[in-house]
Amino acid sequence: MAIRVREDYRGLTGPEKAAILMLALGEEHASKLFSLMGDDEIKELSQTMANLGTVSANLVERLFVEFAEQISSTGSLVGTFDSTERLLLKVMSKDKVDSIMEEIRGPAGRTMWDKLANVNEQVLANYLKNEYPQTVAVVLSKIKPDHSSRVLALLPESFAMEVIMRMLRMEAVQKEVIDDIERTLRTEFMSNLARTNRRDAHEMMAEIFNSLDRNTESRFLAALEERNRDSAERIRALMFTFEDLSKLDPSGIQTLLRSVDKQKLATALKGASETLKDMFFTNMSERAAKIMREDMAAMGPVRLRDVDEAQMYMVQIAKDMAARREIVIASGKGEDELGY
Repeated sequence: MAIRVREDYRGLTGPEKAAILMLALGEEHASKLFSLMGDDEIKELSQTMANLGTVSANLVERLFVEFAEQISSTGSLVGTFDSTERLLLKVMSKDKVDSIMEEIRGPAGRTMWDKLANVNEQVLANYLKNEYPQTVAVVLSKIKPDHSSRVLALLPESFAMEVIMRMLRMEAVQKEVIDDIERTLRTEFMSNLARTNRRDAHEMMAEIFNSLDRNTESRFLAALEERNRDSAERIRALMFTFEDLSKLDPSGIQTLLRSVDKQKLATALKGASETLKDMFFTNMSERAAKIMREDMAAMGPVRLRDVDEAQMYMVQIAKDMAARREIVIASGKGEDELGY
């Protein structure tokens, strides 16, 4: 009995092309792709692979050539809900596509919970404390536990206990309830947050400039001064530099010293003013200060780039600690502290 060999390229269906591709890729690569698919996709593709029969080498080669051409000719790719839906409709029934797209989109956008993960816990707690405990219980059960715990800790204690009791008793929440909460969060909370949380452009640029090396930063600021002196001065005033660590009180310096890499501190101090060096040394034990001075002397000349990197490291550690309220950085402008 002669074995039928598949030769007709135009007669191949989409699932058959995918099946040939998977078989040709081999077990290792195919298994990785299978791990990214849903059960229904795996069943459909497996069934198609099992029924393929013998496929000619010419047909396999032509499929790969077409695949490579389509990938390379697209240039940049833009994935959208609409383009994904159109693609799915070519290989699945409309009912199935509608079901998948509803799961991806959600009635108010399935990315709602991802967005909430990026909302500061204090902001979220301030909003949720005015909601029903049951609503808050649903929200806290949908976001990550570490984020949820921080929000819970900021709620009024009696209210937080109400929420905890409801979370403990909570069974499967009806889809309609979750959809309604999503919709409310999007229309009432996220839209207001977007309006009030718009960052000042100068603050954003100050943070970017803080991360530049010293030469690039000076060059950009000098160029900006020529075009817009006011903007340059605002950015310079908002920038937090290594020398600004002089605004720390003794307790803050000692807290910072316990958290930083001593080798990086030594490198950072190589490029610091004498005033700042003395401030760090006077907040160390006599022995620690002596060792630090000896380490710095043993270094000899240090590349400016290494000093910049070490100082940026110190600034970032200080800003992170200030954000966690472990240290307070006085602004020196009549305000109590700088918040990050």
